[in-house]
This record gives sequence, C-alpha cells and structure tokens, in this order.
Amino acid sequence: MFSFNRITLQALEATATTSAAYLDACDSGAKFCQLDPAYYKACGNVLVRIFALVDPDKAFPDLVEHSAAAREVAIAKQITHRIEVSRLGFYPQLALLLNRVAA
Repeated sequence: MFSFNRITLQALEATATTSAAYLDACDSGAKFCQLDPAYYKACGNVLVRIFALVDPDKAFPDLVEHSAAAREVAIAKQITHRIEVSRLGFYPQLALLLNRVAA
C-alpha cells in the first residue's frame, strides 16, 4: 500500500465517493440519472484502482459502510487477495502453471 498525505487521501475519497454514488444510483434503478454503460464501467474501474492503492476499510470507512458499490469492490479486493495468497502458498505448482500460461 502507498502512503498518501491528507490532501491526496481527500481527493481520492472524493473521486471514490462520486464513482460509488453513480454506481449505486444505477444499481438502484437509475431513476434520477441516465445510465451510460461506458461511464458506469469507468466508475467501476476508478473505484477498483483507488481501492488497489489504499485499504478502503481504513482510508474510507464511511464510504464502505454507506455505499453498496464501494462495499462490493472492497470485498472483491479482499477475496482476490486471499486467492492470490492461497494460490502461491498452497498450490505452488498451479501458480507456476498459471504464470507460464499467462506469459
């Protein structure tokens, strides 16, 4: 994880909040906004990338608590990390095979 100053964290939080708000609005029926699939995808990508830089539960606890989209991305990040650790720790032969296939 990177170490960011307060101003940078506030900017990341504002961006993550805006992205999560659009995702939540669309996921709840988009009654007050028009669904743009490309923008929806971009908001999801931004949220994933921000959460890859910081621990969302520590950096943005209110956002994760109040936004279903942010919570889902945070949970997906945790699951991905567990799979990576398990794959490398418990299945080294599988890890080698997957690395060869991916190359």
